[in-house]
This record gives sequence, structure tokens and C-alpha cells, in this order.
Amino acid sequence: MIPSAHKDTFARDNLPAEKDQPDFLNLDRLGYPDRLNCAVELIDRHLETGGGDRIAVIGEGVEWTYAALAERVNRIANHLVAAGLEPGNRVLLRSANNPMMAAIYFAIIKAGGIVVATMPLLRAKELGVMLDKAEITMAITDVKIRDELDKALATRSGTAIVFGTPEFEAALAAASPEFAAVDTAIDDVCLIGFTSGTTGVPKGTMHFHRDMLAICDCYAKEVLRASPDDRFIGSPPLAFTFGLGGLVLFPWRIGATAILLEKASPDHLMPAIAAHKASVVFTAPTAYRAMLAKLGEHDLGSLRKCVSAGETLPRATFEAWKAATGLTILDGIGATEMLHIFIGAPEEAVRPGATGLPVPHYEAKVIDEAGETCPPGIPGRLAVRGPTGCRYLADPRQADYVIGGWNVTGDTYIVDEDGYFWFQARSDDMIVSSGYNIAGPEVEAGLLSHPAVAEAAVVSAPDPERGHIVKAYIVLSAGHTASPELTKALQDHVKAELAPYKYPRAVEYVSELPRTESGKVQRFALRRHAEEKGT
Repeated sequence: MIPSAHKDTFARDNLPAEKDQPDFLNLDRLGYPDRLNCAVELIDRHLETGGGDRIAVIGEGVEWTYAALAERVNRIANHLVAAGLEPGNRVLLRSANNPMMAAIYFAIIKAGGIVVATMPLLRAKELGVMLDKAEITMAITDVKIRDELDKALATRSGTAIVFGTPEFEAALAAASPEFAAVDTAIDDVCLIGFTSGTTGVPKGTMHFHRDMLAICDCYAKEVLRASPDDRFIGSPPLAFTFGLGGLVLFPWRIGATAILLEKASPDHLMPAIAAHKASVVFTAPTAYRAMLAKLGEHDLGSLRKCVSAGETLPRATFEAWKAATGLTILDGIGATEMLHIFIGAPEEAVRPGATGLPVPHYEAKVIDEAGETCPPGIPGRLAVRGPTGCRYLADPRQADYVIGGWNVTGDTYIVDEDGYFWFQARSDDMIVSSGYNIAGPEVEAGLLSHPAVAEAAVVSAPDPERGHIVKAYIVLSAGHTASPELTKALQDHVKAELAPYKYPRAVEYVSELPRTESGKVQRFALRRHAEEKGT
């Protein structure tokens, strides 16, 4: 490893042993120097190349050029250093998406710190897990959501800095607008991203300065192919690495504009796209489905690229969006462990229903339980490697994720003869019923093609005769009412679309599905509910 700039060596001390880390591929092709601070590359570099007057970020009542952003980052960095921040310290950051959060994020990194960004709705108990796991002694919060952080810090020592107050703005005004970036190594940790908890206890994933650029120079450059004139917008929180990449890293790498919304439900996202003439949108499949019903209410003509991740994209949603807008949704699979998308396809190579191809500089394969490569058409576990990879913070689950140098993601996939990867299920979402293997997402897609279904999640439920059966939790579309007749109609609909043994033998109607803050359905919670209820 390259000599670290960190005075506080906690992060490097708690990396997995080198033998337990994945193989990292093609770093030589990306050509990063040994010393690199990603805040410089994403912000300051534009001033050096004459792009200081370009619009870097837009938020409510805020529009900063790259020059204004750089000055704000420098003032914040000086303020944090004066408050005690040293290179290598972990800093918990708590805010909804907004320009100030983004500026603080990169001020921490520029000063050699390590960001631990958190979802805004997390409670004190959940924040406490992160504070303790990452040994955090400095936390920064938006004044609007400070209460839970105050509760978490009440029983812990540490510095709390609150922004969005006159006092904070006064401190920045008094701080110098100049700041020399800490001379970090490319393999110094700059981000600890906690997983969203779809499988229970969150894990801390450790990412280097080089990783922040690698996802820009692989997925964004080779697959997304945006331009400096694009305006990026979307719904995922910046604490979710899908949002960090899509809404900040990707536009700032090329000198484009980031539009950051504190509220980004479809009802907020659609008018914001129209108002700001956004051209690239990142959101989840459920949001695209929700927006379909309201397309006539807003002018989305500025959009030219649409990206989906976080959950598998149902083919019905892909086709309906394409028919209504003429735009191809770029599906992709990523992971907090990998930082961003590693399988996707550029527009000309998209195959409806398929996740896509390995992103340039990444490799992927499907393996069986023995770790052998599955032939085309045979389902198995997805394994991937490339310039980024899993490094858990002091967590024995590293051995479950990294096997033989490959990141094994916990997804069941099929690869076809042409090398396209087709999602089947999360490995723990495969349902075995009467000896049949049934992929829950396939049944969900069948249900979603019925007009009465707004959202669907399918899990395994215990059954005395079949061992387990397929159970569907359904949120109905407006104008539809739950009834035995509708249940039978939905079951018959699935039987007509899929092999009959795959239909949901149990259906429960709910007002909403349990989700993580990053928007992923918590199927483990539904499985637990099904087990407790019996069906």
C-alpha cells in the first residue's frame, strides 16, 4: 500500500487482510497517480481548466458555480480543521440532499477526513451503531434533523456541528476561502458507506479516493455517456452510493450540473425535472412506474437519459416507459460494497428484461455452490471483480462476500450465450415450493403487468403440504379494491403469463411495502411476517 496521509490510522488498521480482499483489476488502465485527493479532481480541477463559471450544483434557492462551490468547500474545510478534524478521522454526516450537504461531504474529504453519510430518517439507536462501529468523534447535521443525532450523542463523547444556522454561516464567513487539499494516497479511505440493511444488520463498506473516480471513469464514461451540458437529477439519498454516484460524482467528474432535491418523490421529482430542464435522471423502478400515470401533468421533454437501480427493473415498467416517453431506461446492478453499477448496458445494447453486460474494466460470471462457473442458462450466484470491490470495516462477513478474489453479491443470475446477465432473485429470495425453484421477482413482474397492481413483493411462506408457497404482498392501484374475486383474477393472470406452479397461492393486500431509506423493499421483513402469520 502507498504511504497514508492519515494521522488517525483507524481506517487502514481495520481494512480486511489483503488475502481477504477481492482482486482489483485494470487500475493501471485507469492511470491514477499514487497521490490523489478526489475532491480536487471533482471540483478544483474545473477551475484549473477554465470551467469555474459553469454551474456545479442547484438546490432550493441555491445555484453555485464550480468556483463558488470550491470556495464554499474550502471555507468549510478550514472550519472543520479548526474544530479539530485531523486526516483519517471519521465524520458522520446527516442531511437530506442539498448543496450544503454535498459541499460538506467534499470538505471533509479535502481535509483528509472520512465521510460516514447517513440516511435522514435514521433514529438514534441506528446512528449509535454507526458511531460506535466507525469510532466517530465528529458529527455534522442539518439543523432540521438534529434531534436524533443529539439523542445518539447524549451517551457518547464527540463534537457536534450543526449547519443551517446563522452561527454556522458566520463561522464560514470568517474562515479563509483558501485551503490546500491534504496529500492523500489513492488508497486512503475517504468513505465508509453503511449498507442499507435489506438483510438485517448494516455493514460498513470502505472506499478509497481512487474508487470515487473509478466508477465515474467506468460506468459513467463508458455506459451512461453523459456530457458536460447535462443536468443530473434524481431521488436516491447521497448517503446511498447509488445517489452519491449518480447525482454528484458523475456530473462533477465531467463538469456538468447536479440538481439536489430535499424531497424527491415522483410528485416532487417530476416538476423539478420540468423546472430545471434536467436531462439525466436516476431513480428506482417504482418511481418510474408511479410517474407513468402523471406524465401528462409535466413537461419532461428535457430528459434524455434515465437510469434505474436499487431494485430489479420489471420488463413491464421498462416497456411502458419506453412507449410513453420514447426513452430507454438503463437498468443496472450495483452494490454498496462495489460503490456503484458494475453490470449495465449502453442504450444501443440494451435488451429488455436483461440487466446487461459487465461494465468496461469489470468481469462477471455465474457460479454454483462449489464456485464453478455455470454454463449459459443455468442459474447460480453472481460473482464480479473490477477496479472497485468489497472491504468491510472489521467484519467477519468479508469472508461471505469475497470468495477466491471475486465479490459474490448474493444475487441469483443467469448468463445467456451472448454474455448478457439476467436477474433471477436475491439468493435468499429464491422460493422452493414442492421441489420447484421459483424466483420471486419473476412473479412480481407478472403481477405488475396487471393494471390493478401498483406495487408487489413476493416472498416464501411456510406451508405444511408444500414446505413453502409463493406469497404476494400487493399495493393496489387507485380505483381498485381488494376482494376474493380480484385475488383469483391476479392468480389467473400470473398463471397465464408464467408456468402455473409459480402463481402466488397466498395474497395479502397492504397499504405500503416496507422499505429501506434507499427505497429497497425489505423482503426479509415480509418473510418474517409470513412466517409469523403462517401463510
